[in-house]
Amino acid sequence: MEVPDSMNPNLKRKRGDGGDIDFSLLEALEGSQSAVEVLDLKALKKLILSFERRLKDNIEARLKYPDQPDRFADSEVELHEEIQKLRVLSGSPELYPDLVSLNAVPSILGLLSHENTDIAIDVVHLLQDLTDGDALEDNDEPASALVDALVENNVLELLVQNLQRLSESDPDDMAAVYDTLATVENLIEVKPTVSELVCERTKLLRWLLTKIRAKEFDSNKQYASEILAILLQNSMVNQKKLGQMNGVDVVLQAVAIYKSKDPKTSYEEELLENLFDCLCCLLMPLENKERFVKAEGVELMIIIMKQKKFAYGSAVRALDFAMTRYPPACERFVDVLGLKTAFSAFMDSVKQEEKRRT
Repeated sequence: MEVPDSMNPNLKRKRGDGGDIDFSLLEALEGSQSAVEVLDLKALKKLILSFERRLKDNIEARLKYPDQPDRFADSEVELHEEIQKLRVLSGSPELYPDLVSLNAVPSILGLLSHENTDIAIDVVHLLQDLTDGDALEDNDEPASALVDALVENNVLELLVQNLQRLSESDPDDMAAVYDTLATVENLIEVKPTVSELVCERTKLLRWLLTKIRAKEFDSNKQYASEILAILLQNSMVNQKKLGQMNGVDVVLQAVAIYKSKDPKTSYEEELLENLFDCLCCLLMPLENKERFVKAEGVELMIIIMKQKKFAYGSAVRALDFAMTRYPPACERFVDVLGLKTAFSAFMDSVKQEEKRRT
């Protein structure tokens, strides 16, 4: 059958506005749309069966040819493709309980320890998709079923272990770090107790401290500060644990970078706000207030106030947390002439208000 020129995907047709329509692109788009099947239990079972077969093939190939990567490379490519296919499940969260009952979760999570980090990264992206807020919205029961199964099968330990072997100098690894943090956040949103479990079972807190200590700014440092703040919110256990890990001093060091300069972007502003949120949470336990004073946190906050930079208001808030029900911090504030700085700032605000009214 002869195909009319108007339907030939290799031809372009002029539009009235002078633009072109690339029919090869349209065909690709239509093809991708028609390729999407409605996912039901039968289709899910088919996906899982195919995934398990490819996983079995890869395991056998690696065992048979441990020192010949070229002999198991094809099985790795096929396994990668099967993991990508599983990402479609995020569009059908109502099937999550079936995913759990099919006992696919242990097999999926086991790949976070795969020798090939690319395979582990595939799983990280899959988990981020499955636990994403958009996927879980209005699906409380399926979300709980999946998250419970993930936690029971050591997802927290495996994610953090994999996180520690990723190199952020590689763009793919850097993206995987971000998605790992996003997955942890998603898990906490569904199951708040995860915030303490992940600190109890893994070395995530130590990793986060190392990340926020880095002088260079990047999106993962900003996200790490956000995750750290989430872990410290409403958890005295995590606040005390981080204090024992020299967390107060590390957060103060991270804040000190901005004592005489402003953040360059809105993302850096968010980073600094997150750091102060962490600091204020840390200052809830009495023993951390003591660490704050010993680390000269009062002096640092006064310096920030004197500079009148972006962090000024946050420094005042941190001092408020430090001095509440802790006289030694109040005494230190007076001893280092904090009242002079505070009164000066107060008078400036009064003058600005009077000038505004006139």
